[in-house]
Amino acid sequence: MYNVMLVDDDYPVIELLSEHIAWSELGLNLMGSYENGWSAWEHARLAPPDILITDIGMPRMNGLELSARIKEVKADVRIAILSCHNEFQYAQQAMRLNVQDYLLKDALDPQELAELLLRFKRSIDEETQQGWERSRLTHLVDETRELRKEQRLKNFIHQPLLSSEQWQREWLEYGVLAQDNHCLPVIGYVEDFRIIKQRFASDQTLHFAIGNVLREVLHELKPEAVHIGYDVKTSLLLFTCKPGLKFNIYAEVSAGLQRIQSVLERVLKVRMSFVIGHPCDDPSSLKAVLNQLLGNEEQRFYLEPGQAVKAAFRDEEGQGHGDLFAYYDQASSELRDALLGEEACHATHQAIERWISFIRSNGYAPETVKDWLLKLLLDLKLKLQLLQSLSPSYTADTLHKEMVGMDSLNELRTWLIIHMDAMAQRLSSGFAGSRRAEVAEACKYVSLRLHQRITLDEVAGFLHLNSSYFSRMFKKETGVTFIEYVTRMKMERAKEQLRQTGRTVAEICEGLAYDNVSYFIKTFKANSGATPSEFRERS
Repeated sequence: MYNVMLVDDDYPVIELLSEHIAWSELGLNLMGSYENGWSAWEHARLAPPDILITDIGMPRMNGLELSARIKEVKADVRIAILSCHNEFQYAQQAMRLNVQDYLLKDALDPQELAELLLRFKRSIDEETQQGWERSRLTHLVDETRELRKEQRLKNFIHQPLLSSEQWQREWLEYGVLAQDNHCLPVIGYVEDFRIIKQRFASDQTLHFAIGNVLREVLHELKPEAVHIGYDVKTSLLLFTCKPGLKFNIYAEVSAGLQRIQSVLERVLKVRMSFVIGHPCDDPSSLKAVLNQLLGNEEQRFYLEPGQAVKAAFRDEEGQGHGDLFAYYDQASSELRDALLGEEACHATHQAIERWISFIRSNGYAPETVKDWLLKLLLDLKLKLQLLQSLSPSYTADTLHKEMVGMDSLNELRTWLIIHMDAMAQRLSSGFAGSRRAEVAEACKYVSLRLHQRITLDEVAGFLHLNSSYFSRMFKKETGVTFIEYVTRMKMERAKEQLRQTGRTVAEICEGLAYDNVSYFIKTFKANSGATPSEFRERS
């Protein structure tokens, strides 16, 4: 008896199919009905079904993702998709799933599904006699062909062009650079890659899913084009065009790219952006343009999701206007105040959007932007740890590794917002690790007023508490006196300014509301083990 899994977030559909199909009479066991892909996967990874009936669009994990994961643990599973539309031909190719059939929900008939289940049952019986091996072999041949094509492309791009005539013949095999035809290369980038890859069983599955959808769409498009995957995040499209002015090749290609974007987002929930190169008439010029496209890191960095633009190459000398780090202290202060203020998430989102817009308008070099944002986040996390007696949730090394794989400002923006939201949530749960709301409020009060003189009586009055009672409570909760806490916070702010600004020791002293520079230096040395000048030199 074969096991069947039924997955659909539409409860009436589950009820209809569960109750109106004579499962045992068909020689089948309905092992479970699930309302979302994730719940189904939790069970399937331990006991994968022989037959999967699943909807496409579901919360937490859609039907295509579920199918891909189950295929990883049981390659010969039979899959039927329940669909609300009749454009399944793209999804059918998308996941390399060998999906056997699909049913339209608006015309769903339990009897029709019962007949389909019987066909599945018979085919499983037949494939136990080596049929599946032959099917699998054909599938592997197709994959190998695509991998070989990708490797040949990489050889063409990265190895010396010893024989233009040989490569002319090589490209003719794919219909590229045929007689009297030019080639217009386009590079495509997967957006939000770190988030998208989590929805797929593996990088390889995502790579082939995108490739299959692209090839399916390109088959319908004019002008003709060839897709070659470069890596899991990058695709190359080679459009064939005729030289001359009879039609605008860029307009034709742009329309085709819009169609590709629409299908990718609908079928795989993947967004892709494109940069269009220049027409090439021989292997030498094609190689040069492909290398330019792949090396155009700056334009890719500032590409907005869903854009399809012409290639624009700039010298590194033209990158950015001025020094981004000159604005570091201002940005750090704005984000810190936003975190400590009311409606922290909303305020930090607004501050992040302002600075991302500022960076985009000035076009700073990508590596500079990454260094700036990483330092900004690390410093803010350090301040959070000073305010709260908590261990760091992310080390500098972890954050750096996360950032290395990010190719666009948009992805960095999303990454920064996620981390800032987490910090805002932690701050909202109370400062200094205290369970007492009064101590949390006192710590927040201090953090917002380090540029002022702060007294115990002042804060106690703000909290409507007796000064002696507040002093005892603060010491009990934090392990330090209130005055010691204020001093420690002021010294940490001083360290920050010594590291990040060119302000003199006297200016920093005045900015933290100390009247006497000698006393400030003495206090700083007692706190850090070095004078302010020594600390700055070490930093």
